[in-house]
Amino acid sequence: MTNYREHRWEPSELNGGKLCEAVFTIVEGYLNGGSYAPRARKPGRFPQACLGLEQKHASVPNSRSPRILVPRVMVGLYDIRNNRGVGHSGSDVDPNRIDARFVLYASKWLVAEVIRLLHTLNTEEATAVVDALVEREVPWVWSEEDKKRLLRLGMTWKQQTLVMLLTETNEVAEADLLGWLEHPSLASFRKDVLRPLHKLRQIEYDVDRRTVRLLPPGVAAAEALLAETP
Repeated sequence: MTNYREHRWEPSELNGGKLCEAVFTIVEGYLNGGSYAPRARKPGRFPQACLGLEQKHASVPNSRSPRILVPRVMVGLYDIRNNRGVGHSGSDVDPNRIDARFVLYASKWLVAEVIRLLHTLNTEEATAVVDALVEREVPWVWSEEDKKRLLRLGMTWKQQTLVMLLTETNEVAEADLLGWLEHPSLASFRKDVLRPLHKLRQIEYDVDRRTVRLLPPGVAAAEALLAETP
């Protein structure tokens, strides 16, 4: 994710290939009844090995995800790593942002699915981990632990709010959002930003709990802002 945030497309795609090797080893061990290899390995014919899991372990009950869905995602992810200008000189297509974005979200999905299959956490803890993984990555937003900053200048407070909320999958505390945006006045933020956006149905602003959540029209508005500039 760090490579993606810093617009280093090629390293982010190479990392996706390495992840595939680790996930293959985990899934293979899972389908073999929990007999895991001590370290990640890459079969010589990786796409064929992934697709071969479907028939090889057809008798494993409730195994559609690790046997079919996960391997098929890995094949696509690994193909980006090998055949789209990554890891091979002289290819006809250069690595680019679209490829890196696919790698990022496919990788998040793979990790989230592995957690779902193998976790020993309680349901609430596991859900929180998966939610954190599937949060939207926005190049304009820098984040570190509980800190976030919007890096793009020249946007209105309403635009900044929508873009910042796009990175969250759940509701956000009003105070956190105010701090991330560094708005100078809570009263003004409520009056001029949150309430108008709520009235437009772009956000859900809970005045009792003081929380904010992005609604579908707000997602569309934020996506449109991101699409305006490469």
